[in-house]
Amino acid sequence: MEDGSNSICSEEVEQVQQCLDEDDLSILLAWLCTVALDASVHTREPIRDSKLLGSEWIREIIYGHSDRIYEAFRMERHVFLNLCDLMRVRGWLKDSRYIRIDEQIGIFLSLLCHGSSNRNLCERFQHSGETISKYFSKVLKAIIKLSKEIIKPPSFDVIPEEILMDPSHKRYFKDCIGALDGTHVNAIIPVSQQVRFRGRRGTTTQNVLCVCSFDMKFTFVYAGWEGSANDCRVLSAALKTPQLQFPRPPPGKYYVADFGYAALPGFLTPFRKERYHLNEYRGSGRRPRTAKELFNYKHSSLINVIERSFGALKNRFTILRHMPPFTIRKQALVVIACCALHNYIHDQDRMDRNFSMYGDPEYPFGPTGGEVVDDTSDEQSSGMNGLRIRIANKMARDHNMHEIC
Repeated sequence: MEDGSNSICSEEVEQVQQCLDEDDLSILLAWLCTVALDASVHTREPIRDSKLLGSEWIREIIYGHSDRIYEAFRMERHVFLNLCDLMRVRGWLKDSRYIRIDEQIGIFLSLLCHGSSNRNLCERFQHSGETISKYFSKVLKAIIKLSKEIIKPPSFDVIPEEILMDPSHKRYFKDCIGALDGTHVNAIIPVSQQVRFRGRRGTTTQNVLCVCSFDMKFTFVYAGWEGSANDCRVLSAALKTPQLQFPRPPPGKYYVADFGYAALPGFLTPFRKERYHLNEYRGSGRRPRTAKELFNYKHSSLINVIERSFGALKNRFTILRHMPPFTIRKQALVVIACCALHNYIHDQDRMDRNFSMYGDPEYPFGPTGGEVVDDTSDEQSSGMNGLRIRIANKMARDHNMHEIC
């Protein structure tokens, strides 16, 4: 009986195993049929299928009409090629397997100059969004390295050529070494931080402190401050932070600055409660009537250089008016990179058409003015106030006006 029962059990086990094998085979066949059907219905094909690849478009731009490359990258052909060569020689950028240096820089400049979205850049250069972001960041790091070499103050021992060429400026402002002011740049900020970054116009901005020379080159850039910050506060932070290496004027030299700053040693500001902006004297034949007004008029025509520099910068780089949603730190780096490229283009092409547009000292840009800082009781400012009065009295004598008491 035991042997019979054992044989029966073995037969049953074999039948069960056979059934399981048949079921597994049926399931496998069903799965394969499903995969084949899905593959036939949903055929994968590349989305970036344009015949004009990014590398070919760059080559076409470089060797095409000169206006095309200027419209695309807001710089002349030789400036673009020199920039590519510089990046290669310094080792700041390298050709990758699929993207050469000129295409990497083309991606970067397309975003800076036109504010193109990542999706539009994907279509233009026929790369994935991840690839576009990757190379934008790489070029940004390279341009920041360039900024450390090209954003620097001129020699303070030499009177600027622009001062020497203007008799009125040479007579009164021969010790002036540059102009200082702040500007607001569009910023995309998380909701939790937007209150701090809202500027006077209600939009979220970053307040950028800049110093420029009289040839419209930036010699110092401090970006990343919230739009609600007072100009004087930003300058104070720059002066107190040794790592920033603010180019302090040597004794006897000074920057011209507008109403937003206190008359600290080394910073010459205009007289308050007097006409100041150049456009206040335009159109009606109005001329300065007092020594203070005359000083403010001359001062305004001198500091006008930094407003023209801001105008040229923002006109060239659309990204400063329409910033992508980068991190706050990256947005600040973008501003510094734009200023570095501004200087680089200036060095490579003094006849650049964008600089020519803003190069006229009479161009209708006046100092923006900031929150008025009362510096009349500041003992530190007495030296600069005295200098301001001496210059104004000298102007008054030259123009037969009453001197300041």
